[in-house]
Amino acid sequence: MPSENNKQIALRWLSAFNTHNLDVLLSLYHDDAQHYSPKLKLRNPQTKGLIKGKAALHDWWQDAFKRLPTLRYELLTLTADKNQLFMEYLRHVEGEEDLRVAELLVIEEDKIMASRVYHG
Repeated sequence: MPSENNKQIALRWLSAFNTHNLDVLLSLYHDDAQHYSPKLKLRNPQTKGLIKGKAALHDWWQDAFKRLPTLRYELLTLTADKNQLFMEYLRHVEGEEDLRVAELLVIEEDKIMASRVYHG
């Protein structure tokens, strides 16, 4: 069932983030994946919040893991269908207030093609 496969991708994604395992995280993405994040827009305004391709994803998350060694996500909700999944989670970083985050992942052929982050 596609939605179950997509839920498993989301759980692997969360595990990779929480262990800061960049190799596993990147393995979930298509080579040409796109990622949009308000944090990306804030830290790197020239991107306008959008990066494309695994090399850009690698650099972005490698920097995040280095800057935020205590970064972890706590899953709140997860909803998936055959092409997309939507999850809400709490972003925990020691010394910062917890941040509620929603993220939409577009999945094709068991790879993440696009992701979009929403902060609330």
